[in-house]
Amino acid sequence: MKKEEFKDNESLELLRKSGTNILLTTVDSVINWGRKNSLWPLTFATSCCGIEMMATGAPRHDFARFGMEVYRASPRQADVIVVAGTIVNKMAPVLKRLYDQMSEPKYVVAMGACAISGGPFFLNSYSVVKGVEHVIPVDVYVPGCPPRPEALLYGMLQLQRKIETENIKSRKKRIAEHSTK
Repeated sequence: MKKEEFKDNESLELLRKSGTNILLTTVDSVINWGRKNSLWPLTFATSCCGIEMMATGAPRHDFARFGMEVYRASPRQADVIVVAGTIVNKMAPVLKRLYDQMSEPKYVVAMGACAISGGPFFLNSYSVVKGVEHVIPVDVYVPGCPPRPEALLYGMLQLQRKIETENIKSRKKRIAEHSTK
């Protein structure tokens, strides 16, 4: 997406103004360029959102165009975990363990109403977690029930924009905040 087409460039500019010097800014730019263009997602699909997530990797939508090549089955090889679907209390410790096994920097995308807020199952069930942010910190939310593949692509592009604006200080702060949760 071109910078001119995006409607919220003011907040991006505020994120970029960090007061760092030119050398560190250049190093940050190179590191962030590499990180944002080589995201490897970890599969964590528990319900119908998983089908839409698979469709996003299919030829019609093709994640590979954006540097999100293949879904990894191992958390040690992944940069971002896409939580697609309902999270129940029995699955929450497994999700937390997978998140802890991922190496830094790690990012989380919550996909669908169930991952974001428990969806339609939360009110009538004692076992559904109200949202994945109660288990692990979330970076990007992709709303919908289930969200279309285009919505997941847009969410991943927003994650790339977020990675692009990071600097060394904000990265250290983010890691410290995530490790205390």
